Amino acid sequence: MDTMWKSRKVVVVGAGAVGSTFAFALAQKGLADEICLMDANRDFAVGQVMDLSHGLPFYPSVQIRLGEPHDFADAQVIVITAGAKQAPGESRLNLLQKNAAIISAVVDDIVASNSQAVLLIATNPVDILTQVALKRSGWPKNRVIGSGTVLDSARFRYLISQHCKVDVSNVHAYIIGEHGDSEVAAWSMTHVAGVSIDEYCPVCNGCEDWQAARDSIVRQVKDSAYHIISYKGSTYFGIAMSLTRIVGAILQDHNTVLTVSTYLDGEYGLRDVCLGIPSLIGQGGVKRIVQAELRPEELAGLQRSAAELSERYTSLELTGAAA
Repeated sequence: MDTMWKSRKVVVVGAGAVGSTFAFALAQKGLADEICLMDANRDFAVGQVMDLSHGLPFYPSVQIRLGEPHDFADAQVIVITAGAKQAPGESRLNLLQKNAAIISAVVDDIVASNSQAVLLIATNPVDILTQVALKRSGWPKNRVIGSGTVLDSARFRYLISQHCKVDVSNVHAYIIGEHGDSEVAAWSMTHVAGVSIDEYCPVCNGCEDWQAARDSIVRQVKDSAYHIISYKGSTYFGIAMSLTRIVGAILQDHNTVLTVSTYLDGEYGLRDVCLGIPSLIGQGGVKRIVQAELRPEELAGLQRSAAELSERYTSLELTGAAA
């Protein structure tokens, strides 16, 4: 029986540094057939599309064009990067109030189109705004996710690889919880070439004080964004690659484990909160949450992170921004 061919269409809402860099990375990877770029500043989006399109002779086959609200209807993935950017010294949570209003307005347009896409939030503070989008849309929880701690986990893997002097592809490690100051390093889930980090480190040359090294690595992960922002104003390369990884897993049904921000309903003893947790990602979004046995201090840290996010989300609800 003949089946209708379905385009791998991705709509990107927000044509700024993150959105345009993500569109560029996605085009280079050849993961999408069609990339639509939208922005509140239409002329700016037009310019970004023109600039990106001039590279078409060098990309894998892809169509890049200006997006319109009707493009939501048949998109496979909608990525929202729109929002105020983080200023030097400003925490992600400080962005909450103004960006919640932006996300709510965009989600209303998406829902009005009767879209069946997976909605991926990248705007900060991403965990709370993922919950805002989920509640606002009324969609199933598997179809509304955030970039979560995917980038944090990549930074974590990179720093461990640098310390241990091993290829980063041989390091598996996760940062869980908030994409922000209360995030938790899940050392119990960290492996180098299949060997637990606790077993690998005693035979790792040049590591005299592993506990101090661990503390330094975690601190660098947490402070990375602040340092980058102080140096160059914003971060966009790392998050663009993280979004490309997530979207690729959805479009190609990879069943990849990534620490996206997703809604918990009893997992890890947590309810009614979105945060970064290892999840199986494929067609349709989150297929299942991976529940690992965390160490008591890790679970306690995850609970503190969830409590902080829930408190901020509740205060936002009282203003009506997430209604």
